[in-house]
Amino acid sequence: MGILDKHGVIERNATLLMVLSLVVVSIGGLVQIVPLFYLENTIEDVDGMRPYTPLELSGRDVYIREGCYVCHSQMIRPLRDEVERYGNYSLAAESQYDRPFQWGSKRTGPDLARVGGRYSDKWQVDHLKDPRSVVPESIMPSYAFLANRELNIEFIEDRIRAEQMVGVPYDQAMYDSAKSDVLAQLDPYSDGIDGLLERYPGAVARNFDGQPELTEMDALVAYLQVLGTMVDFSTFTPDESR
Repeated sequence: MGILDKHGVIERNATLLMVLSLVVVSIGGLVQIVPLFYLENTIEDVDGMRPYTPLELSGRDVYIREGCYVCHSQMIRPLRDEVERYGNYSLAAESQYDRPFQWGSKRTGPDLARVGGRYSDKWQVDHLKDPRSVVPESIMPSYAFLANRELNIEFIEDRIRAEQMVGVPYDQAMYDSAKSDVLAQLDPYSDGIDGLLERYPGAVARNFDGQPELTEMDALVAYLQVLGTMVDFSTFTPDESR
């Protein structure tokens, strides 16, 4: 009896096929899972990573609420064409404080993992208000209404507390200063700017949408401008032992 004949026996016996399939899947699963029990941490620590500022976190909530993740991914795969177009491939550490992560599975628009600092605040605002004014072929809807909606920060402390509960390392000072940190990030000359930068190193403080009011547009642009900017890839060296 040849190999093909033996294979035919398996295919004609549903029970045997099911049992052998289960064995193969179990072996594959064990090969993937067992090594993880011998690692202290599956995410490589990377210098520069920090929790989002309260304003950036609020912008992320707007991003999720408006369904931006449906058309934009935030994960650059380690493939040459992706790296050349978007920048360094995404690291697990860059998503360690994302609940839920925004990797996405579809790109109607470009990946946004490295969009921070790539365009000016004005470009981002113009793009959100009228996408075709800066990208003529865009099919993205307008989000101009965000510039007219006041950002509600009444419960921002509760939002920080929720992040603490799922393991994001916000400390008590970050919780206590949540509201003042939102306002400080919009004014680099405010009294609270030093405290903001101490709690969130590298945070960018400025009026993001150019209006005197605190708006959802401010928050969303602040979030977009921080994406992919926390890690300095000019000095980053991956841990090849992992």
